Amino acid sequence: MAGNTVKDKIAAGARVVDVRTPGEFADGAYPRAVNIPLPALPARMHELEPKDKPIVLYCASGARSGQGMRFLKQNGFTDVINAGGLDDMPR
Repeated sequence: MAGNTVKDKIAAGARVVDVRTPGEFADGAYPRAVNIPLPALPARMHELEPKDKPIVLYCASGARSGQGMRFLKQNGFTDVINAGGLDDMPR
């Protein structure tokens, strides 16, 4: 059974989503992360289905990824983690 840490979720195949702006994403991002800026999340959340697939969100500090996590959970996604900022992501 997979663990609950960010590193465990990523190792188990979680979708890694960067909710920063495209410019921030272009300046450097986590390997294999997809960029879905926070304002675009409502229109693009279907890209993250199925809703029970693990998702790890990050941004610059954890604030936007926290908002994204709450939004996704309110919309039926069941396994979402706010990993904080890019610097907090496992190496």
